[in-house]
Amino acid sequence: MPHEVIMPALGMAQDTGQILAWHKKPGEAVAEGDVLFEVETDKAAMEVEAQSEGYLTDVTAEAGSDVPVGQVIARISETPNGAGQTPEPHDTPEELVTAAAPAIPEGREVIMPTLGMAQDTGLLIGWQKQPGDAVSADDVLFEVETDKSTVEVNAGFDGFIAALLAEAGEEVPVGQAIAIISSDKPDKPIAQSAKSVIAVSKPSQAQPPEEENPAVPAQPVSAVPTAKLTAARPRGDGRVLASPKARRLALEQGLDLALLAEAGHPQPFHVKDLDVLKSLPRAEASAQVGMTRRLTADVPGDAYAEFVGWASDEMGLRDGGAVLAGLAAASLGRVPANVAVETFGTRQTYTVPSVLLGSVVKADPEAAADVLVRDLRFSRISSLHLGSEDCPVISIMHEGSGLHLTLECAGNQLTAMEAVNLLSNFAGSMEQPLRHLL
Repeated sequence: MPHEVIMPALGMAQDTGQILAWHKKPGEAVAEGDVLFEVETDKAAMEVEAQSEGYLTDVTAEAGSDVPVGQVIARISETPNGAGQTPEPHDTPEELVTAAAPAIPEGREVIMPTLGMAQDTGLLIGWQKQPGDAVSADDVLFEVETDKSTVEVNAGFDGFIAALLAEAGEEVPVGQAIAIISSDKPDKPIAQSAKSVIAVSKPSQAQPPEEENPAVPAQPVSAVPTAKLTAARPRGDGRVLASPKARRLALEQGLDLALLAEAGHPQPFHVKDLDVLKSLPRAEASAQVGMTRRLTADVPGDAYAEFVGWASDEMGLRDGGAVLAGLAAASLGRVPANVAVETFGTRQTYTVPSVLLGSVVKADPEAAADVLVRDLRFSRISSLHLGSEDCPVISIMHEGSGLHLTLECAGNQLTAMEAVNLLSNFAGSMEQPLRHLL
């Protein structure tokens, strides 16, 4: 069966989209993922990809024309000749009404937008506003996800949330109303599941006689402007082309999409390609590199502050950074070592030749560090999750009358046991620093 190509909705309250350029000609073969055309609204512009393979046929809209959202503008057919018929436009979102109990308040409808070709539904990730809340047109109303993108969607209108017609976690058909924004604050705002909302189409208008509304013939090759056909992104420039969701999942799983490109897998990459990526020999090593270990520990009291004062008076150790470097190197379990200490926005690297605190000396600032100690005791930061850096990082923060320690490192920098030992040893030194001298 031919696959219909529709004009997608790129935002709320969008009636039409302007075709900037076609990247394929009628009759030309297309593969799934190929860029078909570029479309623009007053708030966004995007390249629209083919969702099936075949031949582009039955093109009914030229570059530069404004097309209603939801209207079929072409087909992807099994043969270059196509169906030989003009696609009939689908009902647009404005032609959809909803019926549910209790009665839905009056107001402006917010619909589930189309974020890609042949998208039937969108997953509502979560609402950012609640029934009865005041909103402006630019406020983020909800997050929606398809297999190709995850976006924050603005309200599109000023007013009040009179109704939320879908729940977080539900798959909602494209074009279905999922919220109502009223101009006046509602007396009884409602919230209900999308399952209780039934989308129905308005009666179709009678068509004028055929001679007054002739079918638009499929565009011949010469009728499609070619000035922008070179705007398609090249595949050989070193860039990795992938859908937003595929990029997000690859990042979360520590996978390198470039490995797919090196293996010759066709771009752009989608979520289904991640299974292929995981089967590649280097993918497991890539995931290990991308994985971040994060451990925390609490230290009761602040004996370390008292120790620093004592060490300065009794031992002449007046550089607090050198003391932290010595404790960190000893906790790492290997000397000599280079330890960087960050405090008050400055960074100093120290060389620790032995476990004796008096032996710690300043090193070349450009020297690579084996571990970084970030002293945040005098900041207002109480927790963090920054991810791995070039070396393991231990952050020190105040928590009540004691200290809170966080260790972050990449999976290839420390094994799980090494990370546990490093933080445990450092926490012990901060709790009882005098034991370091024994």
